Amino acid sequence: MSNDYTTLLETPNIATYQHLRVAAGLSPKSMEAAARGLPNSLFAVQILHGKEVVGMGRVIGDDGCFYQVVDIAVLPAHQGKGLGKRIMQEIHRYIDTSVPKSAYISLIADGQAQDLYAQFGFTHTAPASVGMSLKR
Repeated sequence: MSNDYTTLLETPNIATYQHLRVAAGLSPKSMEAAARGLPNSLFAVQILHGKEVVGMGRVIGDDGCFYQVVDIAVLPAHQGKGLGKRIMQEIHRYIDTSVPKSAYISLIADGQAQDLYAQFGFTHTAPASVGMSLKR
């Protein structure tokens, strides 16, 4: 991977967060939702190309029993350069050093992202359990 990228262990600002989600093909989040949710991040990582934030990932949860990996996003122009893996390496480091061993750590894998997450020990939960969501 190019040395043109740096890692910042910090929650993105609202505008950056909203932009990255939509540009990477994730669902949009309102200003209100982002303003309420982002400060509650347990861990966040950003990937910068120069001064531009081109990737991110977060961990949310109750900081004891349950953790969820969310918002893994890389701008399309920067995909295929190992940045998603770099984001997951930082998240994995956080999990290894800061999360209780008995905690349940989950994520929802879209499409082929499951191949990336499998590299970090994530496995399918089905048929024992399946992911569910409430659409509103």
